[in-house]
Amino acid sequence: MSTETKQLYKLIILYLLDHVEYPLSNSRLTEFFGEKQYAPYFNVQQALAELVEDNYVAADKTRNTTRYSITPSGSQTLTLFIKDISPDICIDIKDYLRENSISIREDSAYPADYTPLENGEFKVRLRILERNQPIFELHLYVPTKEAAERVCSNWDKKNADVYRLTVENLLPEHM
Repeated sequence: MSTETKQLYKLIILYLLDHVEYPLSNSRLTEFFGEKQYAPYFNVQQALAELVEDNYVAADKTRNTTRYSITPSGSQTLTLFIKDISPDICIDIKDYLRENSISIREDSAYPADYTPLENGEFKVRLRILERNQPIFELHLYVPTKEAAERVCSNWDKKNADVYRLTVENLLPEHM
């Protein structure tokens, strides 16, 4: 892969991340490159790893998913080199983000993760994000890793119910 091609892959990643409100998962980034046949999977992974290493992109690993967001230095770099991305690619990116906006938001809006504690238990953190800012956060302590995984899995399905019930119970006069 030429240096120029690798630079273009990096710029496309930066442009994607700059034009979305939520962090994008690795699968979303590779999905875009694959759908448009812009780059092979391993080239995208190499470009992404280098962007993270150079601090142009931040990586946030939650359970088995890594989500990426552009850093201030990534935004500055994109501004300097945006002219190197063809207008057709920019249109493809905007179309992809518009067509997938709801599922991208859902991918990132309800994160759940857990961390092991020294006593052998697990702390589970459940959140609802709006424009990447937490509007609801709940911490639970559970006895096993399996219980932590089950809570996280259930959060994916029941976050709206938990939020609604919490608000109804804590602010009944507003409902």
